[in-house]
Amino acid sequence: MKKVNKDGLLLCELQATAFENSIDKMDSSSEIFIRRFMKSKVAKRLDNESVLNSNMLANDILQLLNEEYGVTDYGSVKYTHNEMYWIGYIYRYFAITCDLTSSQVYKIIKPKELRGLFLPYHTLDPSQAIERILEAKGIFPDENKELERQYKIFKKIRLKKPRK
Repeated sequence: MKKVNKDGLLLCELQATAFENSIDKMDSSSEIFIRRFMKSKVAKRLDNESVLNSNMLANDILQLLNEEYGVTDYGSVKYTHNEMYWIGYIYRYFAITCDLTSSQVYKIIKPKELRGLFLPYHTLDPSQAIERILEAKGIFPDENKELERQYKIFKKIRLKKPRK
């Protein structure tokens, strides 16, 4: 996993604040907002860090989403402010540390699943939470951990076979 630098932390904070503000400023459900965001042009600007060259604020992100997709009131389930902040932060941190786009991260873990992990994981360091998520899904970005996992499987199979 890649380390997150100061710029990366600024991007995490910006995205987290935008997610949190969406509760009060967007009429759609939280899941609809997140899906739109993770596939949006502004998410691509966060992915390539070009947003750092502007003075974009969290509320500007919400406005850009409305311009790109149009205003909607589809869906009714709103997550809490704390859940949305954490989800926004984790999604950005995930994208940075695993060198993935927002869209790719969204395919790995959907908002409903992340929301279910909020209580057990929100006090963890973001990198630990991401490692646990990846491990639970059988995705190993760390080559050494993957080799260790495969070795354990090989060892179990080897022990089960009778020797001649």
